[in-house]
Amino acid sequence: MTQSHFNDVFLARRTILLRTLQRMVRNPSTAEDLLQETYLRVNRALSERTIDHLEPFVFQTARNLALDYLRARRIHSRTMIDDAPLSDVHNVVAPDASLEDAAHANRLLRNLNASLEKLTARQQTIFTLSRLNGCSYLEIAAQLDVSASTVQKELKLIMAICVGVAARLEQ
Repeated sequence: MTQSHFNDVFLARRTILLRTLQRMVRNPSTAEDLLQETYLRVNRALSERTIDHLEPFVFQTARNLALDYLRARRIHSRTMIDDAPLSDVHNVVAPDASLEDAAHANRLLRNLNASLEKLTARQQTIFTLSRLNGCSYLEIAAQLDVSASTVQKELKLIMAICVGVAARLEQ
């Protein structure tokens, strides 16, 4: 399957693909983005392997991307609390939590906090950038001028400390 054949198939089916995506996500701009991502994904797949039935593969790829988008949006809408102050969110107790569970969670947080305070400044920065800010190993490595391998090793050590704290509390 050549690149030009893929381009011909994609261009011939572009309009129907776009309409399908628009019906699924109900947003023309998002549908355009998903259509572009479909092109990129199928193009990448073609460079890695032979695809016998190209047209169904293109449609299935577009459908899967739309479903992933809708799933992520549904999860996001369930977990995002945009209008509530952060202090209120932190003070909400789970409805089924017993006093014993709440006390256990507080002990765990205190012990984790105490353990994390014992880390070096670089380890604390790595932990914060990774777990709280969502930075990748490469982003952290570039920011701290260390190798990605160093970041990975430090995070492995930090997570082992956290797991150890939790394990001690379970005993």
